Amino acid sequence: MLERELQNLPLSAGVYKFYDKQNKLLYIGKAKILKNRVKSYFKFTPSLLPANKLSQRIQKMINEAFHLEFIVSPSEYDALILENSLIKELKPKYNILLRDDKTYPYIAIDMDEEFPRFEITRKIDKKKSIKYYGPFSNSANDILKALYLTCKLVQKKACLKEKKACLFYQINRCLAPCVGKISKKEYASIVVEATELLVDRKKLISKVETKMIEASQNLNFEEAAHLRDMQKAIKNSLHVIHLDLAKIESFDLFAIEIIGNVASIMRLFIREGKVVSSIDNIVKNSNGYELGELYKRALLQFYNEKTKLINTQIIVADEFEEYSDIKHVLEEKYGKKISIITPQKGDKLKLINIARENAKEKLSQYLNKNSNSILEEIKDLFDLKKTPYRVEVFDNSHISGDSPVGCMITYEEKFLKANYRVFNLQSKDEYGQMKELLTRRIKNFKKDSPPDLWVLDGGSTLLKLAKKLLLEHEQQIDLLAIAKEKRDSKAMRAKSKANDTIYTLNYDFKLPTSDKRLQLIQKLRDEAHRFAITTHRKKKLSTDMKIDLLEVKGIGNATIKKLISYFGTFENIHKASLNELKSVIGERNSQKLHNFLNK
Repeated sequence: MLERELQNLPLSAGVYKFYDKQNKLLYIGKAKILKNRVKSYFKFTPSLLPANKLSQRIQKMINEAFHLEFIVSPSEYDALILENSLIKELKPKYNILLRDDKTYPYIAIDMDEEFPRFEITRKIDKKKSIKYYGPFSNSANDILKALYLTCKLVQKKACLKEKKACLFYQINRCLAPCVGKISKKEYASIVVEATELLVDRKKLISKVETKMIEASQNLNFEEAAHLRDMQKAIKNSLHVIHLDLAKIESFDLFAIEIIGNVASIMRLFIREGKVVSSIDNIVKNSNGYELGELYKRALLQFYNEKTKLINTQIIVADEFEEYSDIKHVLEEKYGKKISIITPQKGDKLKLINIARENAKEKLSQYLNKNSNSILEEIKDLFDLKKTPYRVEVFDNSHISGDSPVGCMITYEEKFLKANYRVFNLQSKDEYGQMKELLTRRIKNFKKDSPPDLWVLDGGSTLLKLAKKLLLEHEQQIDLLAIAKEKRDSKAMRAKSKANDTIYTLNYDFKLPTSDKRLQLIQKLRDEAHRFAITTHRKKKLSTDMKIDLLEVKGIGNATIKKLISYFGTFENIHKASLNELKSVIGERNSQKLHNFLNK
């Protein structure tokens, strides 16, 4: 069948898709000439076999290939866009999928404002008066706090609305432009100073250190410790050697290092001749990587619709086949002329070498830390298809079907709190709730890639449910379930004591309570349970508080909506002063509500 399909390929650009005997999608690729590109995967004598020069990953894919489909495109450029879109949507087994598809924060300032402030944002506005700095990794909050600590900027957005000098003026952290104690021109000079510190963060670190020493000398050790941690976070964002280039240039630099099935991606952001920030990621793929494809994925994923293109020069540490196509795609996306180059000499080559060394160091640290990874042991023990580098764990919580919530936690060497999710559910029974929870997660795969492993808090029934739902949506994820041991009808959760059962689709496992693999899965299950219980209590409390407020005459759903919009939570409404309530719902209703809340 496959041999016949190979003979019928057209001599045009397009996208090709390989399938296995079960009609499961294996791989998606693009080609300038479909017939030539696809045939290059094979040798035809004495029989149809994988070509000799293929990587181990692609060779394995070709051995599984049984059927081929293609889509003709007007050009290679159109084929690249279609290929990228299909890979993100369909997530084939042998394509490289980068998990790190989040948007990174920028620090932005709108110079059109009367007294502009720096703020963290992940949203990019096309407004020309807004200047963006970054992107940053995890250090953006500490950098911003340090700026406001060392420069007498307007500290809070709300300050300008007050029309009176506030506490920040009294403690000499702001010069009160809100009441005219400083002119626009004088304030502009403070913004210039803050901008210089933002670009040259060595100076910012030095100023934070001065503040830290002052706090320590004044015996304010708690504040000194806080400043020490802030200084450390900013230093970590500059772990790449601070190289000042001979020319004042701005560009982004990508360097990638690979060992086996683990890769390190290092991104440096150079602004006006200085390395101002860096982002590094370790990515894992059970089937390994090809360098060119990894660069392609890293560039297309990073320069998405939410990424601000601050400059038009991109440097890559290695040349790869499809860089000109990617250049074309980015030029179309941003409407600017863009260059993608690999320098062979000078300062930029020095910077590439520095980026490579940093990528290698990150990779070495990771591999040393995970040389005998318990995740590999879990893969082998439970006969999983992939090493479970990324795990999602599900649990739900309710009281007699009341206020049901479903929760998902994410684990990738550590708990990723930013990836925790809460689902408000309608079903009253636990089976229906888990079905609703998993279905909604599957439908979100297009936006948030699926993990390597799902762990369910329950037994084989829920495991079979998960398998059924995945099959219905043509998805494949390794599955485990863990059922709590019960003593005297009570679930045992104590680590190293509870003899829980772990279920796969084929076997049940009763591991010794001292087994590290069991303990890790218990740890994941318990964190999901903690998150579900905490979330449910908050939801139940909010529901009860809303019912309480509706008892007050004159307070209806519309009024409660106003209050929530202003105060954020029911807890904050309960704590609000009479004057705060008046500013939202008027004097008459606020007096009734305040009296009710203070009974």
